[in-house]
Amino acid sequence: MTFRLPNKKLTYPCNAIVQQSVKPRRLAVSGRCRKLRLSEENRQRMASSGEEVSNKQLIFRDYVTGFPQESDMYVTTGTVKLKVSEDSNGVLLKNLYLSCDPYMRILMKKQEGVGGFSSYTPGSPLTGFGVSKVLDSRNPEFKEGDLVWGITGWEEYSLITNPQVLFKILHTDVPLSYYTGILGMPGLTAYAGFYEVSSPKKGENVFISAASGAVGQLVGQFAKPMGCYVVGSAGSKDKVDLLKNKLGFDEAFNYKEEHDLDAALKRCFPEGIDIYFENVGGKMLDAVLLNMRPHGRIAVCGMISQYNLDQPEGVHNLMSIIYKRVRLEGFGAPDYFPQHPKFLDIVLPYIREGKIKYIEDIVEGLEKGPGAFIGLFKGQNVGKQVVVVARE
Repeated sequence: MTFRLPNKKLTYPCNAIVQQSVKPRRLAVSGRCRKLRLSEENRQRMASSGEEVSNKQLIFRDYVTGFPQESDMYVTTGTVKLKVSEDSNGVLLKNLYLSCDPYMRILMKKQEGVGGFSSYTPGSPLTGFGVSKVLDSRNPEFKEGDLVWGITGWEEYSLITNPQVLFKILHTDVPLSYYTGILGMPGLTAYAGFYEVSSPKKGENVFISAASGAVGQLVGQFAKPMGCYVVGSAGSKDKVDLLKNKLGFDEAFNYKEEHDLDAALKRCFPEGIDIYFENVGGKMLDAVLLNMRPHGRIAVCGMISQYNLDQPEGVHNLMSIIYKRVRLEGFGAPDYFPQHPKFLDIVLPYIREGKIKYIEDIVEGLEKGPGAFIGLFKGQNVGKQVVVVARE
């Protein structure tokens, strides 16, 4: 995967995560999975000596067509040295929390450089956003003991040889797992898509698809203090209740129970939609285009309904963009990484004062990773899906 950062002539190739030797072995499991727990003293001793330790990894098996399966990934155990070589500019991370994100499905296809991304490599660990602790560093930006969030491997330890998309965590009075979500990439996506791309005005009508997910739940809570009328769509009654009764949405509907999405939107927005925060695509986008108000804005950060299709669905109401002077703009969180400190200044006080509610769906153990990831496309998660590798 490659991220291109604005205002910086930098790229971030995922092969900067050095893969260690993989030595599959048979594991006898009885009761709870046994976890490697190192005392601080032992960890420092091993790091200073460069001792080799086991490294559990979630490996990408091969390129995927259609709907992904848990069998497209497998857990194995390799080894890693707890020391960065002297001629490196890298850092060694102990991974704590991993973020399950729908965009990762795109990287499971064999393709070249779509939108600045490159595909996963079969036989290597998955990569994605996570929260980690620095065990050793040869990079002047990071030191041993630092907590960071950014791109890492789906494994216990990752050696990052070119840590351009790692960010220090300076505020630890909130849960560290929040840096996989509200304080990390999803939160920045919600912030940038609503405030920067959508250019909201007080009292406007806002519609959010996949509204109970990591991004959608935040967009609604950003819009409400501006006096906006906010409606979300989700895939179950429980999620609809969550949006209306806990997250403060004015209205919500279960898209799986609506036979006519156009009618559902006209019911919720008799005067039309000013801002649509797009996470879904396909038939939902088609219906929204018919219900946009003149000079409406559509911020597009994802189209999860299309990720598992070999032939993406077409959109049939594009003339509405012309008739209603609608602005439709795609964007990605890396475009706004330079604004992350500004974003924290706004969002952290909201969290501390309880003005934003944030829902996480947490599973324990790297072994639960495949099921948690596949669950994103079955609507099983409620809120931000997080995999715990270790709690320090």
